[in-house]
Amino acid sequence: MGFFEKLKQGLSKTASSISSVFTASELDDDFYDDLEESLIVSDLGMDTTETVMDRLRQTVREQHIKTVDEAKIALRAILADMLNVGDSGLRLDTKPSVILVIGVNGVGKTTTIGKLAHQLRDQGKKVLLCAGDTFRAAAVEQLEVWGQRCGIRVFKGPAGCDAAGLCYDGLTEAVRQKDDIVFIDTAGRLQNKTGLMDELKKIVRVIGKVLPKAPHATLLTIDATTGQNALSQVQTFKEMVDVTGLVVTKLDGTAKGGILVAVAEEQPSPIHYIGVGEGIDDLDVFNAADYAKNLLEL
Repeated sequence: MGFFEKLKQGLSKTASSISSVFTASELDDDFYDDLEESLIVSDLGMDTTETVMDRLRQTVREQHIKTVDEAKIALRAILADMLNVGDSGLRLDTKPSVILVIGVNGVGKTTTIGKLAHQLRDQGKKVLLCAGDTFRAAAVEQLEVWGQRCGIRVFKGPAGCDAAGLCYDGLTEAVRQKDDIVFIDTAGRLQNKTGLMDELKKIVRVIGKVLPKAPHATLLTIDATTGQNALSQVQTFKEMVDVTGLVVTKLDGTAKGGILVAVAEEQPSPIHYIGVGEGIDDLDVFNAADYAKNLLEL
């Protein structure tokens, strides 16, 4: 099964919930009430759902829309517009370009790094993976597995070593080896927010001493299955570092596909990639129009 088939299948629960509303015969109060309820259930949340409904009603009035099918097309355009937050492409012109990957434990940071590294290596890029989550041995081992699988070097240190110091040494090595891309994996322990914030800020400060404009991208990875909790994660990490874009994982296992709309509306950041499984090719560039289309099963 290809990526887009997996995405469509992953969003089918969300799509069926929303699309069932469009079997209505007319655009009456019952239709709007049912649509509002289905959007909330799909994890757009109360505030974002209210914004969507206001925009839809306005569009229906202004464009003199009379049929449910026309309203569905209008809703697709509204969702696509809301999801389109900035440029979804990554600008990796510096050599080496440093990509800092952040997020709570368990959202798929290391897997995302492996998949992206594989794509870039296939494009002819020389890639280094830096094991900056020094707190969890399992994270380092998982990164090494991806390195072996993709034929990519992994820079690591002893268990429990200073993460910022390791990143400094790793980036220094990348400059010496003339690498094109450096991925930095990080810890994601939110139990002690202050400690994590201090660590991330120190990593950013230290790698900036090796390359003044590094990191060139800071990607926050969020798990779609966590629903509205993803919103608070985006807010929390934005307080810590300059998040340049998002990667949304596990869209193959959720009925909460609307969370991307909520995040785009309430915590705007470009969505760069979406993931639909554990396979090496189950990550692709985000496309707002395609996503909105799949949300409505058009």
